Amino acid sequence: MSTPAAPAYRRALSLVRPYFEPAPLGALLLGMSSGFPYAMIGATLTTRLAQAGIDKKSVTAFSLAFLVYNLKFLWAPLVDRVRLPLLGRFGHRRSWLWLSALAVAAAVAWLALVDPQANLAEVAAAAVAVGIAGATFDIVIDAYRIELLEPHQLGVGSGMSQYGWRIGSVCAGALALLIAAPYGWHAAYLACTVFALPAAVAGVWLGEPARHRPPLKSRGFAEMLAAVAAPLTEFFRRRGAWLVLLFILLHKIGDTLANLTLRLLLNDLSFSNEEIATYDVGFGFIAYLVGIFAGGILYARLGLKRAVMVSLVLMGVSNLSFAALASIGHSNGFLAFTIGFENFASGIGGVVVVAYLSALCNLSFTATQFALFSAAASVIGRFITGTTAGGLIEWLGYVDFYLLTTVAALPGILLFAWLVRSGLVDAAIAEDDVRAATGGHQGR
Repeated sequence: MSTPAAPAYRRALSLVRPYFEPAPLGALLLGMSSGFPYAMIGATLTTRLAQAGIDKKSVTAFSLAFLVYNLKFLWAPLVDRVRLPLLGRFGHRRSWLWLSALAVAAAVAWLALVDPQANLAEVAAAAVAVGIAGATFDIVIDAYRIELLEPHQLGVGSGMSQYGWRIGSVCAGALALLIAAPYGWHAAYLACTVFALPAAVAGVWLGEPARHRPPLKSRGFAEMLAAVAAPLTEFFRRRGAWLVLLFILLHKIGDTLANLTLRLLLNDLSFSNEEIATYDVGFGFIAYLVGIFAGGILYARLGLKRAVMVSLVLMGVSNLSFAALASIGHSNGFLAFTIGFENFASGIGGVVVVAYLSALCNLSFTATQFALFSAAASVIGRFITGTTAGGLIEWLGYVDFYLLTTVAALPGILLFAWLVRSGLVDAAIAEDDVRAATGGHQGR
């Protein structure tokens, strides 16, 4: 019997084996908990408000609750530096992980108990509370994940984190939709608080990360202020840092605008909750998982820079499918294509862009710097969505609006191409071992 299948089997096994190491599996659990608060104040809340008869401008204004995520770098230094009483004996990262998990569950429970038709202002307050708790949860989860992963695991670990994020957000969104139909939105939101548990379990299982560097103690107000500023000043001392930050600000504008308004389009095209759960949640989930796996392979085969460029182009082009769906109207077949294409592209981007942002972090300031980078990645798109997207849709119509989101993706693509050509992508990476691990795969 010939044995060509044996080498092929070993190659396939070598591709899959890194995903089942403890640290990447921990990243999966962390991502599951990270994704669910986003769903609670994102697409799920949009559907809830739309079904309650809230007008489009008010519904899109609720996306401003996401801006809390974009401000998380302001209190990330506290997470980096403050040791919690009592819980602190279990480790700096783990204690914050468990406290923030409890805070998220409490905030989602509050959002569960308010009625949009009776008190829209309280719904807004509860949504902001979920945003604050979820952003703090994200700060801790991102820092824990980055310090847990070895440099060679960044691509796989980022992929597993994105798998987890999608599982958490999709399962929470689907669970909410399915429970809301027979039992109402109050029960739906309360049931989703269980998604805070996976991250807490990861902390119990994996312990305090070995790569964590305890911050130097500060004495006096001046030293404390300097310590808070240190993560920012360290980053901006790197060559090309301002241009790298500009890329982070620009690259996701079109993608954010398209995704945060999708549920409005589906509602106006008269898709039912069951159709949304099947295609946007279910089919999109599968496509996203395939995209994440493809992103991990692209990262390994092409290297960080080329993989990021491919993902940026795919995410920009995928917005054209939203415009086509708006033009075609209610079509389950084309909805499946649109959701599949967009989620496949986002899955690839989620792996390679998160790996790049992780590679930019100095391990002395992990929580603060990743909070800055991840917040900057969507702040402009979220602000535009919350302040003008509803009005733009009413003025331009859905087709032209989604064509505009495609155009909005071009500046980020062009700037990253220039950063690669000028060598500034490599120059901005903080840690020598990370630069060596990523640089070994990349060509200029």
